Amino acid sequence: MKPRIVIPTVAPEAYEALINLEKYSATTSLTSTHKELIKIRASQINGCAFCINMHTADARKYGETEKRIYLLNAWREADVYTEEEKAILALTEEITMISNHVSDEVYQNAARLFEDKYLAEIILVIITINSWNRLAIATGLRAV
Repeated sequence: MKPRIVIPTVAPEAYEALINLEKYSATTSLTSTHKELIKIRASQINGCAFCINMHTADARKYGETEKRIYLLNAWREADVYTEEEKAILALTEEITMISNHVSDEVYQNAARLFEDKYLAEIILVIITINSWNRLAIATGLRAV
């Protein structure tokens, strides 16, 4: 691949705004497990090898098991995720594939399981990782 622009160099203010969103995400009340499941699943859907590599490593550091990481692509058929985790993963998929919109069923299920602030934080973490995925893919960042 030919070299592509480096966003922090050519648009530092915009990059800083994304960094600030990431800093916010780090301060949410979401558990590390919830954050990393969101980040891995969205990155899988988007095909962002750089982010998949980073967030599977982070998930392991936070105690996530290999089994749960390997089964994430097939979470609906796996009995290793809680009801809350499945609601988060469903919401992650629908927000990531936003052209299909977020169904009332998926949204209401998550709203039933989480308080408003936690639900807002889930949505913002999903939006943040999708932004990072798009930045990494568009600028040709590679997993090492």
